[in-house]
Order: sequence, then C-alpha cells, then structure tokens
Amino acid sequence: MEKAYKFRIYPNEKQEQLMQRIFGCCRFVYNYYLALRTEKYEKEGVTFNYNACSADLTALKKELSWLCETDSTALQSSLKDLEAAYRNFFRGRKTGEDIGFPNFKSKRTARKSYISKAKIVVLDGCVKLPKLGKVKCRVSRPVEGRILNATVSQEPSGKYFVSLCCTDVEVPQYESTGKAVGIDLGLKELAITSDGETFENPKPLRKAEKKLARLQRQLSRKSKGSANRRKARIKVARFHEKVANQRRDALHKLTTKLVEKYDLIAIETLRPANMVKNRRLAKSISDASWGELVRQLEYKMAWQHKVLVKVDPFFASSQTCHVCGEKNPATKNLAVRSWLCEGCGATHDRDHNAAINILQEGLRLVS
Repeated sequence: MEKAYKFRIYPNEKQEQLMQRIFGCCRFVYNYYLALRTEKYEKEGVTFNYNACSADLTALKKELSWLCETDSTALQSSLKDLEAAYRNFFRGRKTGEDIGFPNFKSKRTARKSYISKAKIVVLDGCVKLPKLGKVKCRVSRPVEGRILNATVSQEPSGKYFVSLCCTDVEVPQYESTGKAVGIDLGLKELAITSDGETFENPKPLRKAEKKLARLQRQLSRKSKGSANRRKARIKVARFHEKVANQRRDALHKLTTKLVEKYDLIAIETLRPANMVKNRRLAKSISDASWGELVRQLEYKMAWQHKVLVKVDPFFASSQTCHVCGEKNPATKNLAVRSWLCEGCGATHDRDHNAAINILQEGLRLVS
C-alpha cells in the first residue's frame, strides 16, 4: 500500500538558491516543450510525445549547460507532468469533462514544486535529497516502507516542504464493527448520519474573515515592489495557510472517527464545482470543503478494506419519505427543514431523513 509523509524542511541559503534554480529549470522545460509540441502540431500535424521530448531533452542539456546543474529526474518528471496534462485534455474531450488545454507556467506563481525520483534517504533530523544534500527536516513520524519519490514544494507563505511517497507500508487495521451508516452533507451541520448524529461545521474561513480583511487592507496600502509589501503578502499567505490547516485538521478528525466506527459508509455524490455557481452559497460551500471530506473517506476506507458507496447525485434523498417512499416536491426549497409525509403521516427532519435514504440506497447498490 502507498502512503505519503509530508514534512517541513529548513534549507540553508545555498540550498534555497539551488531549489529556486531547480524550480525555474523545471518550469522552463515544461514551457519549452509545451511550445514545441504546439508548434509541431500546428505546422506539421505530428504529435511530439513524451518519448520524443525525453530524447530531445538530452540534446537540449548539451546546448544549455545550466540545465545540468539541477536534478535530472526532476526535469523528466516535468515532462511527465506535461504528458499527463495532454492526456487529461484529450480525455476531457472524449468524456465531455471541462478540462482545458495545458497552460504555460508562470514564474510569478507563489506555489512551486518539483518531483525527484533519485535516491532519497531520511536521517535523524534531516533528509538527504539529490543535489541539495542533507536538508534540515522536522521528521514528526517514522517513515515506513520504500521511498518511491520526493516532492519538494514551496508554499505561498514561503515555507518549504518535502512529501515522501512510500510503498509497501503496513497500515494498522481497525476492528470490524459490522455497522453501516448513511451521511448527508450540509452547511449548517457539516455531516448528519442516519444514526441521528450531527457533526458541527467548523467554518474556519467565516470565523477568520475580519482578521483576514484587516490584513488585506494593510497589504493594499503598501507600495508595489516594496519590501513592506512583500512582508504584508507573506502575512496574508500565512493566515490563509492557517485557515486551510484548521479546515484540514477538522476533516481528518471527522473522517477518522467515521472510518473507525463503521464498516460501510454511503454518501451522496455532490458536484461542488456546479454548486459554487450560486453566488449566495459559494463561499460557504467552499469553506465546507465537501470534496476533501469525500477524498479522505475514499482512501481511508480503502486502507481499512471497508466499503464506501457513492449514491447518484440525482437520487432524491431529501424529497423521499424513508418510511413509505412518498415524494414531497416542497422540500426542494432549502428553507424547509422539517416536513410531514402525506402518505404515512410521519414527521421528518430534512437532513436525518436524507441520511437514512442515502443508507438504504447504498445498501441496495451493494446488494
């Protein structure tokens, strides 16, 4: 089983300068071959694939000697990223997904990264990376398994991280409980289970809006290009990072609790990309981060060899009475929080009823 470990690293000045050069070289290779592939297709009608780009890169490195100063596996990974971008684009054309044509990378972006597949060694208090040597690292947990690659990244806050992708990792297994649950996702409460348990929505961005607005005003008053503006930008970036960490931490605690408690989880399939088009709810939907919650449930349930069932997004979970199956179209109005079924006379809480319906539909799909 594969697992990633992400640690913060503290490069010295020389290592930091080299990392910036590697970021720049990877960006140059990506943009160079994106332009070359586009030009060849427009003029000659031929596809310049990954193998052709890789062979051409060897000749390019002889012309541009400064490319040899960086990690060679990072440059190859940049070409693979370009190939993956092309494949995603053509897949989107076939399936109708909204996946755009590969874009050129800008050096002004605040988030930078590269992937190294050379030999990586984790030592006591440091990690040994190709070209960089031993970099001071905060290793917060033991790294298990065999290291496949390392992703070195710089966040907008200026912090550096290394993410180690490892294989053959033994994940501790939870005891089987034999329980199944349906989960309805919401905004007032983040998750409502068919057992009647509710989990509060932490709303980290909503709670941080006042301080964030103050930091943004301070940033807007600084002169462009000045050192004070750079310092103010980093303050804003670090505050955004703090909010994101709070959200991620709350989701990890919630998903771990659910995976430990249930053997089967049925959850509705949401489409946040479409839902955020509602300008009144867009910020709240983004702050809830339903997509990240489902993503965490997917890999954690797979780790524990448990079952996660995704119910069709068009399944009328909120409109259907879980007792008799009668539909109530009035519940399409989000203001209706409870309703009386005309078929059987049962009174339903909107979210709890939806969670029970999702569980029933999930069990039907499994059976």
